[in-house]
Order: sequence, then C-alpha cells, then structure tokens
Amino acid sequence: MQDLLTIFFAKYFGYVLLGILAVLWLRNFKKYLPLFWQAAAAAILSRGIITEAIRFFWHRSRPFVEQNLTPLIDHSASASFPSGHASFYFAIGTVLYFYNKKAGMVFLLGATLIGIARVLAGLHWPSDIIGGAIIGIACGILVIQISRKN
Repeated sequence: MQDLLTIFFAKYFGYVLLGILAVLWLRNFKKYLPLFWQAAAAAILSRGIITEAIRFFWHRSRPFVEQNLTPLIDHSASASFPSGHASFYFAIGTVLYFYNKKAGMVFLLGATLIGIARVLAGLHWPSDIIGGAIIGIACGILVIQISRKN
C-alpha cells in the first residue's frame, strides 16, 4: 500500500493539483487571469530555465543510480539536482499564495507531498527537493514582484 501511495503522489498527484487550480481559474476567470500568466512565467523560469541550467553545468546522479536500485517509477538516469517537479510546483504554489493564501498553502503542501514521494520512490535526494523548492519559491516571488511594478 505504501508503494502505491508513493507512486500516486510522485507520479500523478501533480495532475490533481493542476486540475484543482484549473477549476479555481475557471470559477473566476477574469480575476485569476493574471495568476495564470504569472504562474506560467514562474514555472517556465524555475523549471525550464534555472533548473535546466544547473543540471547542464552540474550532474548529480539520482539515488537509484548511485545505490544500484530499481526505482518505484521508471525514470532516466538524468541529473537529479535540483528537482524539476519541486521547482515547478513550488513556483506555481507561491504565485497562487499571493492570490489566495488558503489555496496557496494547500498547493504548497501538495508540492511538499510530491517531493517527499519522489524521494521515497528513489528518484531524488532530499536536497534535490529542497533546492527545487527554493528555486520555485524564489521564482514565484520574483515574478510577483516584477508584475506588481508594471
């Protein structure tokens, strides 16, 4: 049962979070349209640019590679630091927090659960998740700050 929960949170729970976020956007589309663009910008900056740049210059092996284990989820032996999932979901959760504190906290809790599950699945070291979370939170704050100045 623990393995099934770990797989669910590590692989599928992010889709649940994005679905909940989509419902929030659709319920009050005009109010939350800036949230959509800011969350997208923070996610792209954190996951698509910063995380990939770090991985390009510094390769850290994944736990299942170093420990010669089979992970719970099939994954390539690509660089593990920082966690792309953590940077992506923490960036979105941080932007959401500035619009709706309660929903933002729930989303950030969900991002934390995804990170823990990815460690338990053998895909990441805890420091990969922490690094990704820091990058995601920083990018979310940066995008909000830049948006408020314009």
